[in-house]
Amino acid sequence: MRTILIIGAGRSASSLIQYLLSKSEKENLHLVIGDLSLALAQKKTNNHTNATAIALDIFDENQRKAAIQNATIVISMLPAHLHIEVAKDCIIYKKHLVTASYVSVAMQELDAAATENNLIFMNEIGLDPGIDHMSAMKVIDAIKEKGGEMLLFESFCGGLVAPESDTNLWNYKFTWAPRNVVLAGQGGAAKFIQEGTYKYIPYCNLFRRTEFLQVEGYGRFEAYSNRDSLKYRSVYGLDNVLTLYRGTIRRVGFSKAWTMFVQLGMTDDSYVMENSETMSYREFVNSFLPYHPTDSVEIKTRLILKIDQDDIMWDKLLELDLFNRNKIVGLKQATPAQILEKILTDSWTLQEDDKDMIVMYHKFGYERKGKKEQIDSKMVCIGDDQTYTAMAKTVGLPVAMATLLILNGKITTPGVQLPIRKEVYEPILKELEEYGVVFKEIAMPYLGYNPDKEFSY
Repeated sequence: MRTILIIGAGRSASSLIQYLLSKSEKENLHLVIGDLSLALAQKKTNNHTNATAIALDIFDENQRKAAIQNATIVISMLPAHLHIEVAKDCIIYKKHLVTASYVSVAMQELDAAATENNLIFMNEIGLDPGIDHMSAMKVIDAIKEKGGEMLLFESFCGGLVAPESDTNLWNYKFTWAPRNVVLAGQGGAAKFIQEGTYKYIPYCNLFRRTEFLQVEGYGRFEAYSNRDSLKYRSVYGLDNVLTLYRGTIRRVGFSKAWTMFVQLGMTDDSYVMENSETMSYREFVNSFLPYHPTDSVEIKTRLILKIDQDDIMWDKLLELDLFNRNKIVGLKQATPAQILEKILTDSWTLQEDDKDMIVMYHKFGYERKGKKEQIDSKMVCIGDDQTYTAMAKTVGLPVAMATLLILNGKITTPGVQLPIRKEVYEPILKELEEYGVVFKEIAMPYLGYNPDKEFSY
């Protein structure tokens, strides 16, 4: 019996666990699901005979080491900053490791030790990062094999609400960590290259510079720039590409509305607001507005944002109940960003019957035999329910598939790595199609520079 230790039984682990349990008889697998919450781990076993739930505190060194030592391979579904101690133990006990997280500096520093011990430390094998890498490399490698020279690569991904569950003016609900949505784009200017020129977008302008995207059957979307698009140039073998841009997808109008929060200062996470526990939502808004002896909070808000009472932007703010005197923040020592997250969670939490949706869109521009060409690749995935969401499916399934490929000796290259080689992406992308994760690739006229990207509205 081959033991797979899964550390972390959160939302993203649902489809991962279901997949591995469905293969457990044929593949001779036993899953040990460890979480700080034993009840949550037990729930995820589905009472399957090939699964065991354990209470696992990764900060308990003895407990953590014992669990890793008894495993054949380890999957860490913990937050990214918590992987490193698990990874170090995997070196000690010579266990392969799979995570969906970005490769940190600390993780990369383990590359030599992992390689020396013939261990595979597969990272960035979820959705974004993960499926984006694999689907991109599949097309890029194919273009290069046919003698094409890459000119442009643009990649976009978004976790959204499915059309049938899209019931608010923002056309958005939280399908993943709300805090990440509130803090998106902070920590430095967005960087990318466009037609050979480096571009930088400071946070204050990030949501005012978007690109429009059309997805057949699902309508129009927009995308704002990710923080650093340049770090994947060498990874993708695109050091000489003229345009490289990665962005986050939202429905059209979201970014313009989100700019209101940025302008007011509500997304700031750098300081604590006094009396936040007893503050009303209305008082929170008023904290960012100038004093006036007679003007209401509503009037002051419209004046500072330069919006009219009949503007859809105003309706979007009203929909969030921002000016309610009776709703209390109830958070001690909270930052503006934490309070905004609380307010948005009231309105943007998926309801029991809601479904989520993942949209991914790649653009590949290249020159071959003196002719410029373009391929657009699009993928839409709709969730099944609140447990097996599109997000859980697209994050968890590639992790599970990679784990099985490693166990079965189909992935053999050791070291700290991303899923950018054919031995990884070919079988996983092919199997993902069985689960509804299908990319449609369409040949397009080469568009090159898109002037609409500078200011979409």
